Amino acid sequence: MGTPQFALPSLEGLLRDHEVVAVYTQPDRGAGRGRPLAGSPVKKLALDRGLPVLQPASLKPEREAEGLEGLRPDVIVVAAYGRILPRRVLDIPPLGCLNVHPSLLPRHRGASPVASAILAGDEDSGVSIMLLDEGMDTGPILAQTRQAIGPGDTTGSLTARLSELGAGLLLETLARWAEGKLEPRPQGEEAVSNSRPLAREDGEIDWRLPARELDRRLRAFQPWPGCYSRWRGRLLKVIEAVPLPGEGAGEPGLVRARGRGVGVDTGEGVLELVRVQGEGRGAMSGGEFARGQPGFVGAVLPHGRA
Repeated sequence: MGTPQFALPSLEGLLRDHEVVAVYTQPDRGAGRGRPLAGSPVKKLALDRGLPVLQPASLKPEREAEGLEGLRPDVIVVAAYGRILPRRVLDIPPLGCLNVHPSLLPRHRGASPVASAILAGDEDSGVSIMLLDEGMDTGPILAQTRQAIGPGDTTGSLTARLSELGAGLLLETLARWAEGKLEPRPQGEEAVSNSRPLAREDGEIDWRLPARELDRRLRAFQPWPGCYSRWRGRLLKVIEAVPLPGEGAGEPGLVRARGRGVGVDTGEGVLELVRVQGEGRGAMSGGEFARGQPGFVGAVLPHGRA
């Protein structure tokens, strides 16, 4: 059971070592300008491999549980499926339902664990293999492994590494679990933190925040929702930037020249704009954008969400 790109290495690993009787993924959703329906990455891989694909809107109806029972699975593996499984489904497989979660649980439970780790300034993240229960990432842990967060890591780059790491840990854990060599470990409640779903508005830059925090937000919100400000009422995407916390800062949002580039004063330090994209334009360096926009240097960009 999985939906996005994150789940693909786990599915590929299971296909190498086990018999996959069916794949569950989210219903097709609109994508692109015309919003035509598009299948998830997991659906595309499953169809390429000739696997049965099921896409129920919910697993709560009796017919869905009965259909799953008919598959007689020994174990259900879940990787970013996007649904909480009801108790009847959890009770179907003899080996339970194993979840591949990209955080060191109980830290960063919930919908955006990778972005939340970067936002929090964590030095490392990791993957947890847990037994699912009816809560949100609250089940007991079977295995964990750590992964350092680099200074240039984005949610995209870190998620890609964790997906591969998680697939390897899943196969190792599943083998040991089936042999009865693992004892589930309850999560400690003292270290719990929760992550919420990201929204488009989260990417709007508040220049009153410190440059270091804006750097974390910029990396956490790549590839989605991205970070942006506004210039003359139009969207200005900030694709890449460098925090300069030791530099003196004036009014937050003030654009100033830096050699052939530009920086923006923040609540603490300066954020140098390395790569930006104006509305309706291609991506370019901050300096190129400034040279093509008279008045940009010296302007004060508006404050967004804190």
